[in-house]
Parts: sequence; structure tokens; C-alpha cells
Amino acid sequence: MISRLFSACLLLSAAVPAAAETLVVHAGRVITDAARRPLGPSTITVTDGKITGIADGFQSAPGGARVIDMRQKTVLPGLIDTHTHLSGDPGGDYWRDAIDTDEWSAMLGAKNARITARAGFTTVRDVGAPRDVIFALRRATAEGVVPGPRIVTSGSSISIIGGHADVSGFRPEVTEALQNRNTCTGPEQCAQRVREASRDGADLIKITATGGVLSQQARGLGQHFTDPELKAIVDTAHSLGLKVAAHAHSARGIEAAARAGVDSIEHGTFADAAALRAMKASGTVMVPTLMAFTGIREGLGRNAYTPPVAAKVRMTLDVVGNAARAARAAGVPVVFGTDSSVYEHGRNAQEFAQLVDLVGMSPAEAIASATTAAAKLLGLENEVGRIAPGYSADLIAVSGDPLQNVRALEKVDWVMVRGREMD
Repeated sequence: MISRLFSACLLLSAAVPAAAETLVVHAGRVITDAARRPLGPSTITVTDGKITGIADGFQSAPGGARVIDMRQKTVLPGLIDTHTHLSGDPGGDYWRDAIDTDEWSAMLGAKNARITARAGFTTVRDVGAPRDVIFALRRATAEGVVPGPRIVTSGSSISIIGGHADVSGFRPEVTEALQNRNTCTGPEQCAQRVREASRDGADLIKITATGGVLSQQARGLGQHFTDPELKAIVDTAHSLGLKVAAHAHSARGIEAAARAGVDSIEHGTFADAAALRAMKASGTVMVPTLMAFTGIREGLGRNAYTPPVAAKVRMTLDVVGNAARAARAAGVPVVFGTDSSVYEHGRNAQEFAQLVDLVGMSPAEAIASATTAAAKLLGLENEVGRIAPGYSADLIAVSGDPLQNVRALEKVDWVMVRGREMD
């Protein structure tokens, strides 16, 4: 009898939903959307991780709600970095790929996820990591097991054999042991790699359409995939509902990737007028990753690179920001992304000042590039990037006015991700 009563109580308790948690944020100033006039003193209500209301003034909290005092702060949507590598840190020698395990990468990823969120970036797009590592981290941050941002990820990048994102710089037998099944040759095999990534759980496809600065191959930054290979990748990805991000430096590599219909060009360093015309025609956005160049400049100063890499670094440093400025002038959307792990995680917001100083954006444009524009690129424009009822409670607070001085975003005082406050 007691056993049956106990079982009935368990069933009853399971049937009764837990009480909804309500948080009330009193904000001195609110930027709901970088394209709109800021609000004055306001009350933002959050229930079970969602924004449920925004009211003028400091409203009384309902019974049982907890009040968060940001009356001396500017509150704005959580920021979005569309080009990160959470599972790596800068400065490591390339040969550590043969020593460090995926388990170690997972530890770095957990560390860097917290650092990134605490810096105000509540959503990131991770575009190159061991797939099991980043997929596990995506789940862990979503479920609150690890503090960190919402993660949208490609898993591993797709590369040509011997190209950027393939293993290079080792003896053949070591290279063979480190292979990640991420390379392809020919349209059919490249389409297969896309389908495999989709099956494994990728949110998007990342390809290395040209050579890369930090890979050990010394064959420059030119186009890697053939035009038919690029078309096979993009057509297959789009048929599966996946966007394609293309790492690309050289003008002709950028143009070829844009003609194939990629959704974003990452870096875009040497984009010329023809490349930008192709991007505009295809609706391709540019993610300029200006902080990556800050990182490689600092690495060059420390003699951190092998001679082939150092030569490629020097090729890029005289043109930083030029392509992004030209893209903006040509009407190509420029979206915030930094290439974290080329520089130290947590410095992401230093990209804003470069967007203003080098690209010519206003502070409002720069903030929009990391909120509404970034959310659109990720396909999350109805979930993040604004402060509005129904949106995820991804909020940050800073001192001062970032619409006047965008460097205010470099020191974030308070962060909420999915309704959870960050320590």
C-alpha cells in the first residue's frame, strides 16, 4: 500500500510542471535593436529563458520574481561572433596536432566557451574544430552543463588534399595517422563529404576555398577547389538546408566561391571589384575577421611562425580592412566575425573599433553587424540579435554608451545567456 502511494505521488509530481522562473531586469538604457532609437529607463521581463515583456520605467516585479539591477548600465542584445574556434588557443606550435588529444581540445573548448560568453558573446558560429569535441560542447552549453554561448557549428572544415585544414607539415605516416576524413577530390566525393557532415550533425558547412595563412603548406593563398567541386558542395549543402561558409583570401578564389553561391566569405583579404560583384550577385556576405590579423601580427612579432607561414603573414598585413571597406561601399553586407584562437579568446569585442576605424562603419552599424546581421546569417533572426518579446533572453550590460563609443563593448559588466546569468 505504501509502495503504491509513493508511486502515485511520483506520478503526480511528474505531471505538475515546475513553476516558471521570472527575472526582472531594471535597465537605465536599452538598445533593443541597433537600427532603432534607444529606450530610456526600462523593465525587461524574462520567463523561462525568454523575453516576455519590455516596459517603460522601473516597474514593480511580480511576486516571486527576482530583480536584477542594471539601472546604471546600458543593456543591449547579446553579441554574436560568426567566426570562432573555441577548441584551440593561439601560439601553439603546429606539431602539437600530433600530441594533443581531442579530450584536451574539449577542455580548452569548455574554458574558452565561458571566456567568450563572459566577454558578451552569447552566440557564436564555430567554423573548424574536431566534430565530436564541438558537437559535445554545443550540447553542454545548450543544457547548461558548461557555461558558454549558444553554438552553431560546422564541425571540421572540408578541404582539398594538402590544402588549408588538411594535415600538413609531418612525415607521411604521421599525416596518415592524423587524417580526419575531411578532404575530397572531385564533385562526387565533395558532395559526399557534405552529406557526411550533415549526417554527423553539422549546422552548416565550412570549406577552405583557398590557401590559408597559418597552414604549413607554402603554396600561397590561391583557389583550392575547382569550380565543379565548389558547385557540388554548395548545391548539396543548400539541398540539405545548410549554409556554406568559405574561407577565402585570394580574389579569384573569392570570386569562384561566390559564383558557386556560398553564403559567406570568411576573411576576404584580397577581394577585388570582380570578386565583390560576384558576392553581391550571389547575396554572399563578408566576414572580415580583422582580429585575426591582429593575432598574426602579434605572432610575427614573437617569431611564432615557421618560414612558410611567416611569408604568408607578411602578404596580408598591408591590406587589412581594405577589402571589407570596399565590400561595404559596394553594398556587400559585412558581418561580425573575429577568428578567435588566432588571438586570445575574450578579446572578440576589439573587432568593433576596427570595423569603425578601418571599414568606415558607424558604431550603430558595427553593433548591427554583431546582432541583427549576424543573426540573419546564422538563420536565427527570429531568436537572437534583438531585445523583443519571444526572443531568447540573451542580454549584456555595459557602462557608457556604445552607440557613441563602441569601445564600451570591450568591457562587459553583466551577461545573460538563454536566461542564465554568467558568473
